[in-house]
Amino acid sequence: MSNNPELPYLLPDQRISFPHPSTADFEGVVAVGGNLSPGVLLSAYEQGIFPWYEDGLPLLWWSPDPRFVLYPENLHIPRRIRRVIRNGRFSVSFDASFDEVISLCSRAPRRGQHGTWITNAMMRSYRELHKLGFAHSVEVYRDDLLVGGLYGLLFGRVFCGESMFSLERDASKVAFVHFMLRAASPESPLNLHLIDSQMETQHMKAFGAECIPRDAFLNLVSTHLVAEPAADAWKMLNLIPTDISS
Repeated sequence: MSNNPELPYLLPDQRISFPHPSTADFEGVVAVGGNLSPGVLLSAYEQGIFPWYEDGLPLLWWSPDPRFVLYPENLHIPRRIRRVIRNGRFSVSFDASFDEVISLCSRAPRRGQHGTWITNAMMRSYRELHKLGFAHSVEVYRDDLLVGGLYGLLFGRVFCGESMFSLERDASKVAFVHFMLRAASPESPLNLHLIDSQMETQHMKAFGAECIPRDAFLNLVSTHLVAEPAADAWKMLNLIPTDISS
């Protein structure tokens, strides 16, 4: 699957084999071309690979080395974010407005970046994965106005984070902390083992994310990633209170 724009559209129960991530170039590019159909996307994530490109450029498939991940037990919550959550300024929901979250993520400014990698084609594809029960969102509201959130894909015990946005200070951080605390709660049906943040950012590093070798990441994926819809489990997070006491 080098430069192959003719790759057929694959349904969710269809799979392809990508080149092994060990064949990636020095930047982490594994393959070029193809499409963003559900079966292709699910095949990629199952193999530790994700799409990242810009409009007007070829579709690129990545598996960087090292990989940037967060283990739930290593979550660090900055003191200021604890205060923000305790003061009750924001309310949080799960899978209440996926379409709006991904749209706002696509328009969020990124330091050092021009344009967005969340293209119209990407939004269409991930909205389809949401309908299929794989892609999910967290929403943060102030006075019923959506001011922050995040989205990603849940596969078994692995959450692949894709993007966040904030229209007010700390809103995306509040979304992430609520998700992590509820997902790690004894009442949670998720039993998360790993957050895949893909590439290093200071934003996630502040929460305790770290770089691990790609081989170690692929071993974790083979153990904990299960490509089954999890819409019901995700929505149950709405019923779990956030415990910020520890």
